[in-house]
Amino acid sequence: MLALVLRYGCGRWTVGLGGNVLKIRLLGVPLDLGQERRGVDMGPSAVRAAGLNSALKSLGHQVEDLGNLHVKIPEMQPFGDRRAKYLNEIAETCQEVAHRIYQTLEAGYFPISLGGDHSVAIGTQAGVAKFYRDREQAIGCIWLDAHADMNTPETSSSGNVHGMPFAATLGLGPEALAKIFGYAPKIQPKNCVLIGARALDSRERRLVKDSGINVFTMRAIDELGMRTVMEKSLALATEGTAGFVVSFDMDAVDPDEAPGVGTPVRGGITFREAHLAMEMVADSRKMLAMELVEINPIIDILNKTAILGVGLISSALGKKIL
Repeated sequence: MLALVLRYGCGRWTVGLGGNVLKIRLLGVPLDLGQERRGVDMGPSAVRAAGLNSALKSLGHQVEDLGNLHVKIPEMQPFGDRRAKYLNEIAETCQEVAHRIYQTLEAGYFPISLGGDHSVAIGTQAGVAKFYRDREQAIGCIWLDAHADMNTPETSSSGNVHGMPFAATLGLGPEALAKIFGYAPKIQPKNCVLIGARALDSRERRLVKDSGINVFTMRAIDELGMRTVMEKSLALATEGTAGFVVSFDMDAVDPDEAPGVGTPVRGGITFREAHLAMEMVADSRKMLAMELVEINPIIDILNKTAILGVGLISSALGKKIL
């Protein structure tokens, strides 16, 4: 049987008459302490109910589902500092996520984190970055989001930590978030790309500009087209790195297509633009891990947002039209 073997992150694709195979581990992180709209903790269950496991298996992948981490709920403790609510509890969860992701990569699996709010990214990015750092390699990041998530306790008007994970990945903000594994930054700004931004806080804009990350706003997507944006993004995220992590906040997509998010912003990425972006990620064969966050089934319509999320993960992991 004719087959072509290709490297894909930490696993192996086998492509040919026998299909393709990648060892995948799913980790649910029902974290909702980073924001104030209840229901996002049910995001991992919504994505599973939308058929993620079977969708990945239908592509020929091996899937191991680790279930959900145990995460404290807001009713269990006071929120603490108003500038960074539930900071200690979020840091504790993100540390556990980081260790689980590291162990997943060490075991030769491709990790997928299912949020939960975007605070989860602090742990996902830390785990992947540490794994490759221990092997003297850097990583990049492609972050799809309507927001920059670049606030710190000093700039945030809400104190919600789900608006701070990109900053933490770059070494900004509280040490409990920024220095998981004892070092910062986890990723160099030059290898970080934010795609789809269209709603930034006034004080956050300065942080974004000063950070050195690469940003493609919705205007850039309108002017250049998603194909060019992704070509540029993939080049930036892979320059001098082992590959990149995809962090996909579902509010990057226009709320007409993804209504089940806590902070919807009109004028977002279209259905086809989102799929094209993920199809190009798959073509690159440089994705090291992926996370899908901010799905809130309580405010969704017939699980529409989770169903789209399953489709986008599938596209990122090799599903094609032909």
